Amino acid sequence: MSGSGIEELLPQYYDELRRLAASHMANEPIGHTLTPTSLVHEAFLRLKTEKYESKLEFFRAAALVMRRILVDHARAKRAEKRGAGLRVEQHFDLVKQPTDEPDFEALTESLDRLAAVQPQVAELVQMRFFSGLTIPEAAELLGIAPRTADAWWAYARGWLAEDLKSRG
Repeated sequence: MSGSGIEELLPQYYDELRRLAASHMANEPIGHTLTPTSLVHEAFLRLKTEKYESKLEFFRAAALVMRRILVDHARAKRAEKRGAGLRVEQHFDLVKQPTDEPDFEALTESLDRLAAVQPQVAELVQMRFFSGLTIPEAAELLGIAPRTADAWWAYARGWLAEDLKSRG
């Protein structure tokens, strides 16, 4: 890849990024104002000035940017809808709770705590949750066996569920 810019990479990986965004957005409530296309395009605008040495580096950056976009969007929506500073229990894939939308801010804080103790596991979560990669896709990008990625995913789900429960 040797230092490719987003203008070169986006056409090459656009369909894959769009598919990943769509799989992630499938978990969003009906009426969500972001679409998979708008998520990919917003990520493109934020990634525009960087150069990437590998597909892994590009997807790491894309996952992080998508995560930030979704967190920013959730914060703005919560501030607009419920008033700033209110904390409401939310639902997302990692912790099954009967509510209507993910709390990306709480997940991000918990994911940051996981990254402090298990950075590779947190990176796997970021790739799976915020980029929508499958276990085999994330394993390939991380250079680990799918069985290892599956074990890390199970560990991360339990760790994050406990962390969110203890702080919620």
